[in-house]
Amino acid sequence: MQLEFHQLDQCWEHLRVRPAAQQRQLMASLAEAGQQTPIVVVSVPEEDGRYLVIDGHKRIAALRQLGRDTVDATVWPMSAAEALLLDRSMRFSRQESALEQGWLLAEMEQRFSYSLEELARRFDRSVRWVTRRLALVELLPAAIQQQVQAGKIAAQLAMKYLVPMARVNAEDCERMAAIWVKHHCDTRQAAQLYKAWREGSRLVRERILSEPELFLKTQRPAEEQPPLAGVDVERDLEMAVALLQRVSRRLSATLPAMDAGQQERMQQHLERARRELNRLAERLEKEQTKDAESGATERHSRDERPTSEHPRDRPRVEVVPASRTPGGAFEVHASAGDPAGGESRTLPSTDPRSVEQLQGESRASP
Repeated sequence: MQLEFHQLDQCWEHLRVRPAAQQRQLMASLAEAGQQTPIVVVSVPEEDGRYLVIDGHKRIAALRQLGRDTVDATVWPMSAAEALLLDRSMRFSRQESALEQGWLLAEMEQRFSYSLEELARRFDRSVRWVTRRLALVELLPAAIQQQVQAGKIAAQLAMKYLVPMARVNAEDCERMAAIWVKHHCDTRQAAQLYKAWREGSRLVRERILSEPELFLKTQRPAEEQPPLAGVDVERDLEMAVALLQRVSRRLSATLPAMDAGQQERMQQHLERARRELNRLAERLEKEQTKDAESGATERHSRDERPTSEHPRDRPRVEVVPASRTPGGAFEVHASAGDPAGGESRTLPSTDPRSVEQLQGESRASP
């Protein structure tokens, strides 16, 4: 049957979590294919033409956003309490969170005056299970429950971290929830913040809640952490050697009692250990070779690096008095420091360098 939205009573809409991503997907599906599954309602005896919505709150919200006026519905001929229990027993699409179970139990207790024993019997659970779910709802502040219902905080995170915080300090619990929502904390970040708050002193807790950005910056993932010190790796290797030695001693006593299958599995474990040790040894050898080559290259570049020499450190070339040769050229003899290695070199008489070298010398008489 077709029902208009004004005929629907959604007093139990708060019993469901409605994540924004799932709501967008549902709205896209309804816009493309239309409503495929009717909502579930029960009639209100005292109000003719009014119906209590048992299942379908998300579809109703999506249809409203799409501008629709009516919704397909099916009416269950039973009381509201029986319909809620039946709907819960038929919900196989996903696992309900403890908070959602607590919301339903609290509604059944308050609206229909069910006792704890009756609730335990109806849900096929123990009384202790019922009281624990009810305690979650009673302990968690209403503002946080609204954030969980809106999908801003995962129900499992609220149950695991925020409920214990609420037992200790409800105000800190609300501040922590606000931090999670503001910074879009994932599961790892939420766990880090809660652990630091739980283990910290009063001043540390206040610092975490007042400056969460600073704390989150210091909590880098494991792959971004600086490498371990060499002493830590060496200690781990010593422990590995000691463990292998202990295995060797035990193997001597237990090997005769092992069957063929156990011996084969033992051989496989030893082969894996051998491959891992070989891999570590190869990595270490490569690092050593790389360091040695790097050191040699550095020394070579340092040796070839040009240095500024002091003038007095340079080899000095002495010009000795030259004698006239028959060919009319001046013969210049280099000193021992000359790169020519003491060989003589003849300069033509017309070369200007010969004139410069012989300035101040007495010219031989013709």
